[in-house]
Amino acid sequence: MNSMLRAWSACVLLTFLPGCALAQADAFPSRQMRIVVPFPAGGATDIAARAIADKMGQSWKQAVVVENRSGAGGNVGSDVVAKAAPDGYTLVMGVTGSHAINISLYSKMPYHPVKDFEPISQVAVVPNVVVLHPSVPAKTLREFIALAKASPGKYDYASLGSGTAAHLGMEMLKREAGIFMVHIAYRGSAPAVADLIGGQVQVMMDGLPSALPHVKAGRLRALALTSQKRSAAAPELPTIAESGYAGFYADAWSGLFAPRATPKPIVDKLALEVQRILNLPDVRERLAGLGAEPVGSTPAEFAAHLQREINKWATVVKASGAKVD
Repeated sequence: MNSMLRAWSACVLLTFLPGCALAQADAFPSRQMRIVVPFPAGGATDIAARAIADKMGQSWKQAVVVENRSGAGGNVGSDVVAKAAPDGYTLVMGVTGSHAINISLYSKMPYHPVKDFEPISQVAVVPNVVVLHPSVPAKTLREFIALAKASPGKYDYASLGSGTAAHLGMEMLKREAGIFMVHIAYRGSAPAVADLIGGQVQVMMDGLPSALPHVKAGRLRALALTSQKRSAAAPELPTIAESGYAGFYADAWSGLFAPRATPKPIVDKLALEVQRILNLPDVRERLAGLGAEPVGSTPAEFAAHLQREINKWATVVKASGAKVD
């Protein structure tokens, strides 16, 4: 009799679960939320997260705080959210590194970007750009590739850090173009760009917002963007795909994730709110000022994008031999 009662109770519970989840989503949020940014304050990811948090708070009449938890290429803050309660009140603004590259780059990961998270919505994309020191006699990417092929090892390329999208994007270009260049890793964009301007290195892939002022001032020469389409911030610049490498894509992106097992109605409610916010003119203008293009995808679209990115970067990391322990 007890086993029959337990079975009946389980059936009743399962019958009412969808309704309970919907009721839970209707009441959400009923208290303060937090968005963890796994990087220091002030960067493009942090600014985008704060724009979303501000609009969410206004719309839902609940405080939405942004918490910066940096370290290990985004792993520290992301792990905090992976282990948080799956109730929608703790989210992470994941990026290309933390949720697509690091799983292949680090020998030990504290979380899995697919198994431990629910994708909510891709937030923005920031194109990278290939830039040269003006002393290099190439005006286009094709011309630079020809120079590099003619003199293997002559050109050194800088990156803002080993394992970043900019570093591995250049490794991808090297592989597809069949060229050899020595990689010089720096701690961030600023020192890398400073040495590029000074001529200590000859080329690098950098975020468009960081590089564009130097390009406009004539201190650097821009060759091509890593994005799938041209950028409104620099419409005259062709993409690498346009320059002879079809399908090439190595942008930096950001997106919101919740812990795995967060109820689907809550994930969907969050996704619709993010999409609404990213269509607001003042938010779009704010992101454009960072050189970022708003996305606002559905959870399913973001999940598919994430898996493509994980697969792509796994191939690049393996080919480059990059590892972080």
